[in-house]
Amino acid sequence: MNLKPYHIKQLIFEGEGFNLDFKKTITSCEKIAKTLVAFANNKGGKLLVGVLDNGTIKGVKAEEEEKFMLEKAGTFFCRPVIEPIFEEVYIDDKIVLVAEIKESDTKPHYALGEDKKWWVYIRVKDKSLLASKIVVDVLKGSSKEDGVLIEYSSKEKSLLEYLDYNERITAKEYSKLLNLSRRRAQRILVNLVLSGVIHIHTSEKEEFYTAAS
Repeated sequence: MNLKPYHIKQLIFEGEGFNLDFKKTITSCEKIAKTLVAFANNKGGKLLVGVLDNGTIKGVKAEEEEKFMLEKAGTFFCRPVIEPIFEEVYIDDKIVLVAEIKESDTKPHYALGEDKKWWVYIRVKDKSLLASKIVVDVLKGSSKEDGVLIEYSSKEKSLLEYLDYNERITAKEYSKLLNLSRRRAQRILVNLVLSGVIHIHTSEKEEFYTAAS
């Protein structure tokens, strides 16, 4: 990475977001695994340890301990394993530990929750959120190299015609529109997302689809 103090200050100034997260310290492997998985399932990201949520640099007291916790989380609480890349940056006599997580080519990654179940997370703005079944299926399909075979039936045509006149549609609305089972509607949406015909948008409140421009 070869980051300099001004790089870190610039990142802090930009604030937490899609590919950046601040942590004062790593206290829980379960919690930090969610962030690691969310970054790996999206476009990757950086974790700044020793930085408060408001951007104040506190520094880390025991960087080797923080590294150990992150490596433990990546190895035992993430599936497949995630290996962060570390760099220590000295700022005003304080150490900020930077952990970079690359975008994975073996999606989806799962995090082991406190309920002892494995869950998929994605990054939405500055939060790591639980992925829907549709998003999980899209992630699974995106890591395959054999492409997607699109069936262009009346059901797909009706969806695209709807999006010609409407800005967005949800899976529930699509299912109701064509009287499809939830599972059938989800399968059609996943294939169209993977083919690039429509885009999926996830927020904290809802998930919806728009036509590709």
